Amino acid sequence: MEKQRGTSLWHRLALAGPIFSVIAMTSASAQQWLQPVPQFPLASSELTIRQHAEMQKPFTVAGECGAFVGQQDGSFETWIFPVKLLSHFQIEAEVEGYDVPIDVNEQAAEIEVAPDHTTITYSHLTFTVREILFATQCDANGAGLMALFQIDSVRPMKLTFSFTPEVKRMWPAPNYNAPSLQWVKQGDSGYYLLHTDADDLAAAIGMPGTQPGIMAPYQEKPKFWPTQLILNFDPKRDADKYFPLLMAVGNNMETAKPAALTAQLQRLNENAVHLYAETADYYAHFFDKRLVADTPDQRFNEALQWAEISINQLRVRHRDEVGLVAGFYSSGDSNRPGFGWFFGRDTLYTLYAINGYGDFALTRQALEFLIKRQRDDGKIMHEYSQTAEMVDWAKFPYEYAAADSTPLFLMAMEDYLNASGDKQFLEQHWDAVEKAWQFERTHDTDGDGIYDNSQGTGWVESWPSGMPHQEIYLACLDQQASGAFARLARVMNKSDKANAAEARAQKVAATIEQEYAGPMYAFSRNANGSMDKTATIYPSIAWWDGHYALKQPDEMFKRWASAEFSTDWGLRDLGEHEAFYDPISYHQGSVWPLFTGWASIAEYRTGRPLSGYAHLMQNANLTWAQDLGAVTELLSGAYFVPFGRSTTHQLWSSAMVLTPAIRGLFGITTDALHNSISVNPHLPAEWDHATLRHVPVGGSMVDLEFKREGGALTVRTTGGDVKLSGAHDGVLRIPLPGVEVDIPHDLPLPGARTAQLKVLSQTTDAHSLTLELEAQGGSVYDLPLRVNGVRSAIHADGATVNQTKAADPGLSSLHVAFPPGAGYQRQTVHLTW
Repeated sequence: MEKQRGTSLWHRLALAGPIFSVIAMTSASAQQWLQPVPQFPLASSELTIRQHAEMQKPFTVAGECGAFVGQQDGSFETWIFPVKLLSHFQIEAEVEGYDVPIDVNEQAAEIEVAPDHTTITYSHLTFTVREILFATQCDANGAGLMALFQIDSVRPMKLTFSFTPEVKRMWPAPNYNAPSLQWVKQGDSGYYLLHTDADDLAAAIGMPGTQPGIMAPYQEKPKFWPTQLILNFDPKRDADKYFPLLMAVGNNMETAKPAALTAQLQRLNENAVHLYAETADYYAHFFDKRLVADTPDQRFNEALQWAEISINQLRVRHRDEVGLVAGFYSSGDSNRPGFGWFFGRDTLYTLYAINGYGDFALTRQALEFLIKRQRDDGKIMHEYSQTAEMVDWAKFPYEYAAADSTPLFLMAMEDYLNASGDKQFLEQHWDAVEKAWQFERTHDTDGDGIYDNSQGTGWVESWPSGMPHQEIYLACLDQQASGAFARLARVMNKSDKANAAEARAQKVAATIEQEYAGPMYAFSRNANGSMDKTATIYPSIAWWDGHYALKQPDEMFKRWASAEFSTDWGLRDLGEHEAFYDPISYHQGSVWPLFTGWASIAEYRTGRPLSGYAHLMQNANLTWAQDLGAVTELLSGAYFVPFGRSTTHQLWSSAMVLTPAIRGLFGITTDALHNSISVNPHLPAEWDHATLRHVPVGGSMVDLEFKREGGALTVRTTGGDVKLSGAHDGVLRIPLPGVEVDIPHDLPLPGARTAQLKVLSQTTDAHSLTLELEAQGGSVYDLPLRVNGVRSAIHADGATVNQTKAADPGLSSLHVAFPPGAGYQRQTVHLTW
C-alpha cells in the first residue's frame, strides 16, 4: 500500500519490517514530565471479585473509548477504539543476586475485578508486582485506557515489559506494515512513537523511568525483535511509586502528529490520578438510579449488579454517537476483538434488560444508533463495524444480513414506551417505526402471511439440510412485532393501522398453530410447504414480550426442562436425540445463555417457576465462571466448558441474567403511560423476603418490598407516587400455595457432564403439589420445603417430608430418592394437605 510520504528513506526502510531510531527532545520540550505517580488511592467495592488467577482464563476491562482484553496471567492486548495498539504484553524480572530470569506472568497469583478496575497480583519470594488496569472516561483528549504497576521487592531488580506494537484499525479497515518505532528520549527516560505507512495513523507508548530494549539498526537484516520498556527498580528509591503505562493513538491527520501524541502522553501522565478518580466516582454512584436487588441470596444480588455493569461496559463511542457492541475477546493475530462492533439484534434483546434497570438514556442512544442506519426500505441493521466509514461497508454482506432486527426493533420501541412513558421519543421517530412495519408486513414471499427468511437469516446461519425458508423463531417475532405495532399505533391515535396490525397478529398466530403445532413445535417451514420437525429451543421466543403464547406447549416445556435440552449450565439449542446433534457446533447443540434466558422467561410466564429459576441461576452463576463479572457467549453442549472462541464478555448473555430475574422471578410489568406497575412474583421457597430498589416507572423510581406473611406474599411500594396494580391501601396481598419446594442451583465442576436434578413439570392447586422430576439413578436429594399457613398434616407420595428444624420456622425438607438405573430416572412426587 503506497504511503503518502512517497519514497522517503523512512518509507523504503519500513517496507522491510520494523525499524528503530532514537531522537532527543529539543530544549524547548525537554522538561522532565514523564514521572511515576507518587500516590494512587484505589477505591474499594463490595462487588469486588477476588479469585486465584487461572492463567488461561480471560479478563476484560472495557469502557466507551478502549479496552484491555487478556488472560489472567496478566498478558493482554489494548484497544483505543477503533485501533489495536499493542498485543502480547508480558513481563520478565531479573533480581539482583538471584541469577535466573523470572517470567513474571507465570507468577500470577490473584485477580481482583472491581467495577472500576482490575488488579492482577504477581507473587514471587523476591517481589510482589500489582498490575492495575482501568478504562478512563472518554474526553476530548482521547483518553481511553491506563495500566499502572505497583512494585515491591526485597532487592533492586530489572523489569522488562515486552509487547508487540500493532497500531492496526479494527476489521475491516485496511491496514499497513508493522509500525516503525522511534525512541524519544525525555530526560532520563523516554517513550516510543509508533509510525505507520499512513499520515493519519500513529501511536505513542511510554512508561516513566524506562529505557528502550533492543533497538536494531536499519542495517540489520529483517527479523522480529520484541519491543521493550526496561525499568530498573530500586526499592529504596522507588517504593510506593506507581509506574503508569501511557498509551495514545492518533487516528486522524492532526492527532497522529508526534507533537499531538507527545502532548497526549503528558496529559495522561499528569492526570493519572484524576482520570482514575473520575472512573471510580462514576461506578461509586452507578447504582444511585439503577435497579438493585436485596434478597437473602447475596450471590443473586451481585449477579444482577454485575450484569448491569457488564452491559454498561459495552457502550462504545462512535464519533458523536454511542452504541452497544456485542462483546469482547482477545483478537489473537486478527483485528477482530471478539464481536467488538455494533449489532442490531444483540442491542435490541439487551434493551429489555436496560429498560428493566432504568437506564433510559442508554436505550435512546442505542435505538437512535440503529435508526440512523435504517435502510431506506425500513429494514433495521444487523452489523456495523467501528471502521465501517473507512470502507465501502455496503459492499460487505453484513449490514443487513439478518432478518430479525426489524421485528425486534418494533418490539423494543414498545417496551421502551411502556417502561419510560416517553411518548415524545415515539413521536419523534414514528417515521422509522412505520417504515420498519411496512418492511415487516410486505416481505412474505410464499403467501402464508408470515415474515420469512427471504430477507436474511432468522436465527441459524447454517443448517445441515439447507437454510430454512421460514423459521418458527421469525414467525413468533413477526406475531409479537405485529401486536407491538398495533399498540404503538393506538398510542399515536392511528386506529386504522392499529386494527390492521392486530388482525395480522391474530392471523399469524393462527397460521403458526395450523402449520407448526405438534408435541414439539416444528423448527421451520420449507418452501414446498413441508415442515422441518427438528426439536429446538427456538419456539421459546414466543413468550418473550409477554403478549403472545403458543397454545400447545406442555410437552415441549417438559422436554426443554429435561436433560435432553437442559444441561447443568444452560440450555442446548437442539435436543441431544436429534440425528445431527453436535455439542461443539455453533447452532446444532451448543449451550447459549441467550437461549437459557429465553426459556427461563417462558417458564416463569407459563407457571413453571422451578425450572425457570434453575435456568436463571445457571446464567447468574456464570458471572464467576470465566471472564469475571461478565457472562460468556456459548458453551459446549456436552461438558461444562466454554468454547475456545466464545466471546467472553458478551452483551446479551449478561442481559439474560436480568430479564428473567426482573420480568420472570419478580414478574414486573410497567405501564409508565398510566404511572402503574404490576407484579406476578415467584420467589424461591427459601426466600422469606426480597426488596427491589430503584424500580423504574417512567420518570419515577420506586422500591418494591416483598414479604411472606402467613399464607400470603405482601408487596408494598415505597419512594414514589406509582400505582401498584391490585393493591389496597398500598398493599398487594398475593395468596401463596400451601406448600412450595426449592431446588439446588449451583454450577458443576469444570468439565462435568450433566447430572443434576431436573424439574420437568409442576402443578399446584389449593390442596396439592405434583412434581415430575428426573435425576441420576439412585441419587438422593433433600429439597427445601416451605409450608405457607397450612396447619394440617402433609402427605407425600414418592418422597418423605422431614420435619427438620431451621432458622425459618416455615422451612423443612423433602427427601426424594430416585429409582436405581443407568442415566436419568424419573420420579413423580405428589404432596397433599
